[in-house]
Amino acid sequence: MRPSPATITDPDDPRVADFRDLKAGDRRPGTERGTGPVIVEGVPAVERLLASPYRVRAVLGVPGRVAALDLPEGVAAYEADRWVLSEVIGFRLTRGVLASADRRPPADLDELLAGPDPAAPRRLAVLEALNDAENLGSIARSAVALGVEGLLLDPRCADPLYRRSVRVSMGHVLALPFAVLPDWPGGLARLHDAGYLTVALTPAPDAVDLADVDPVAHPRTAVLLGAEGPGLTPEAQQAARVRARIPMRAGVDSLGVAAAAAVAFATLR
Repeated sequence: MRPSPATITDPDDPRVADFRDLKAGDRRPGTERGTGPVIVEGVPAVERLLASPYRVRAVLGVPGRVAALDLPEGVAAYEADRWVLSEVIGFRLTRGVLASADRRPPADLDELLAGPDPAAPRRLAVLEALNDAENLGSIARSAVALGVEGLLLDPRCADPLYRRSVRVSMGHVLALPFAVLPDWPGGLARLHDAGYLTVALTPAPDAVDLADVDPVAHPRTAVLLGAEGPGLTPEAQQAARVRARIPMRAGVDSLGVAAAAAVAFATLR
């Protein structure tokens, strides 16, 4: 029988250091971006973490929430009342439980492009300068739901394993392999060499209708998405094979990037 979670009464207890001052941003002072533990909020997301390849370090929550989880042996489990919990993390947590996990390195780019079967159909999402973690999390959630099998990020993108991205994705981002394309946008040539049709999403009136891109004729497709507001740069659009738009009612200039991503993923599924 698994022992009961240890009770935390001191917000400065070193055992819960992974969870301290989470509102401070996506990295601790003096540490490099993308080097801290992965932080996951809420029971459904923590359960997805437990089913993922990420090694769980610790779980912290209000009484009852942690004990209800089926934690593997070796995972440190702590509980605290909501006031102590709020003091530890720096804000009022409504989801009742958090977990920390060791980071995994990004996927090997060539392996991500090839997939488990290099001859099989494959869908990827390619993000340029998407520096809003919550938009990134929403895109990741739609990607998992709608058959996209990986993310490619340019060097300016937000950290997909930052707490807010993981939270908005409901933990689904943990099931989505990702890699960084360091040469941008020149690195898109690697996708073309691997057999992908690259589709740059833009509201420009001279772009083709997204529905005219036949997913059957192009079994390997990568959808390019830019940051909220500026969208894809002209250089990225020029490097893509196709520029495509989502037809919209007159007077609406564009969808938000997360909504546009979901429409594109569903259309090209």
